[in-house]
Amino acid sequence: MKALKTVKKVLFVIIGVAYFAFALAITILLLNYNDYNVTQFDDTSLIILNHKVSLEGYEKGDLVLVEAADIDEINSGDVIFTYKVDSNGFPQVQVGVAGEVYPDEEAVSFENGDTYSMRFVAGKPTKVYSGVGSFLSVVESQWGFLFIVLVPCFLIFIYELYALIIEIKYGADEEE
Repeated sequence: MKALKTVKKVLFVIIGVAYFAFALAITILLLNYNDYNVTQFDDTSLIILNHKVSLEGYEKGDLVLVEAADIDEINSGDVIFTYKVDSNGFPQVQVGVAGEVYPDEEAVSFENGDTYSMRFVAGKPTKVYSGVGSFLSVVESQWGFLFIVLVPCFLIFIYELYALIIEIKYGADEEE
């Protein structure tokens, strides 16, 4: 029976460490949101495609790593990601092919005619992870973070508090 208890404890420790590492990673992602609600580390943004994109190679649910680019690094025909704030004040990510580049005005236009200031340009894509964005969008959402991270942590806290009260009230277990 002691071997079974040891295996159980080791298994719980492994699951606990993995869960808290996951919770810490998600918290770090959320703490690194930029002004447009996109996770950003230095010059790299983690953009989740929440809508269908007309460009080939991008699907709804993809996670795209986008590297910031200066105006002189953008050429006509490059795929670029931009931020757009809708009429309700919610930021959205737009993707398109660069048409004209206006270095004097610090602006870039898409082939469809939409023009963006460089302060709204996220950059150029470097890597695409298919399907990862759907998972990440659920985990980074308010409800996802609540039910995947906060509620389990609260339940673990309550259980540990209960175990502490039982130990204080009835004393330590004799087998240990």
